[in-house]
Amino acid sequence: MGFHHIAFATRDADATHRFYTELMGFTLVKTNVSPTPGPQGGWSKHFFYDTSTANPDAGADADTGMIAFWEIHDPVIGTDFEVNINAKAGLPGWVNHYAFDAPTYADIERHRDTWRSHGHTVVEVDHDFCISIYTTDPNGNMVEFCHTSRDFTAEERANAVAILHEPNPPMEPHEAKITIHAPLTADTPA
Repeated sequence: MGFHHIAFATRDADATHRFYTELMGFTLVKTNVSPTPGPQGGWSKHFFYDTSTANPDAGADADTGMIAFWEIHDPVIGTDFEVNINAKAGLPGWVNHYAFDAPTYADIERHRDTWRSHGHTVVEVDHDFCISIYTTDPNGNMVEFCHTSRDFTAEERANAVAILHEPNPPMEPHEAKITIHAPLTADTPA
């Protein structure tokens, strides 16, 4: 079962919309405008993106869910709220993030090149069982496209719970391979 949607606040709906349509490849499917709870007379826009459109080869039956954002106009909430979830929690940017499926490595390459062509630095990590690319959205939150590159082994499945509960677990035998891709400019080779 996939999720229906995840939702986050934004202070810049236009920049958020451009990022999630032009750089992520998602399609805006619904914007709902309604009053915010309480007697203060506030209102909000809640806008939803279909994430399946980023991977057109995934098929119409892909159970991918949506990502949504809130543009809030409420005198009690105000406009000076933190939209970067890691900054608010006092955590480094890589901790809380949202990862979207890339069914093939060609999808990873396509998304990587799109991000770079829009001026974003892209971090690519080969985690052994998956390959991920990362950048940040206009709200400062990390986004990821992830391609599962192999099946989980029987040993991994059998040991997953034991490792989860182990107070001093051993490090993974595979060291992640990290590649930094600079933004594409007229002087940068692809």
